[in-house]
Amino acid sequence: MSEFDVVVVGGGAAGLSAALVLTRARRRVLVVDAGTPRNAPAAHMHGFLSRDGLPPLDLLMIGREEVAAYGGRIANDTVTRILNGGKSGFRVELGVGGSIAARRLLVASGLRDELPDIPGLRERWARDVLHCPYCHGYEVKDKVLGVLGWFPQAVGYAQIVRQWSDDVVYLAPTGTLTPAAREQLAARAIVVVEGSVQRVRVVGDQLDGVELDGDRTVHLDALFVPPRFVPNNELLVELGCACDDDGWPTTQSDGRTSVAGVWVAGNVANPRAQVITAAGEGSATAIAINADLVEEDIRDALARAASPTTT
Repeated sequence: MSEFDVVVVGGGAAGLSAALVLTRARRRVLVVDAGTPRNAPAAHMHGFLSRDGLPPLDLLMIGREEVAAYGGRIANDTVTRILNGGKSGFRVELGVGGSIAARRLLVASGLRDELPDIPGLRERWARDVLHCPYCHGYEVKDKVLGVLGWFPQAVGYAQIVRQWSDDVVYLAPTGTLTPAAREQLAARAIVVVEGSVQRVRVVGDQLDGVELDGDRTVHLDALFVPPRFVPNNELLVELGCACDDDGWPTTQSDGRTSVAGVWVAGNVANPRAQVITAAGEGSATAIAINADLVEEDIRDALARAASPTTT
């Protein structure tokens, strides 16, 4: 069974950034990634200094090459089970790659977007149905933008989207707006259309708007949909890591979880982390993991010195 200092579960920005720091610290590192990143549908990513406008998959390819250049290994696989051996470390079982041993684990498995069940919406996701105005707002600036108000907090989200266009339409389910919310939307000239969105309208492979009940159509150039974020926390739960009521792992500031030897970074713990934020978290967590390993190396060296081998 192969043995590594650190197994990184998830090869997105957080996982690869951590792996890069750890391989440069001369640690034996394996990154396990299934190759289905959350931002794969997006044509470009933005807000990442020196990489603005780069396709997300290109960033991951560059990251993999950099990690491999320092001796890190990448497994195109999935982690199916993790057994915690306490002081002896972890046994990580892979879908096709057998079992491996790890002294430490970094779970950077990200999150998934829970979207409303509206026909045509998911097919346009990250194209002209968007979730992050900081990631995509500039590319649709000054266009007719819709905001799907499928839960109350979306009102504040619409006010943020308003920064990128003077022509914003808030699509609110009937009877859900409070007088205060309605007043705030009107104050910034955000048009309110109430009713039930029935489907996303596409013409010539381009979003044209949305169809509502009552045979109504609202024409839009782009539609912003604030998703509900769900952490990919299954492995953390199985390991017994403490999570809050919504499933987000509770951690220390350096990414350490409640289970010794298990760390997290990126969207699995921080739903608001953009790509550059996740990469930074991965780097910081890697430094903390290496420091933890150094402490163990010192303890092991002291134990060997106290019990020299006799010949």
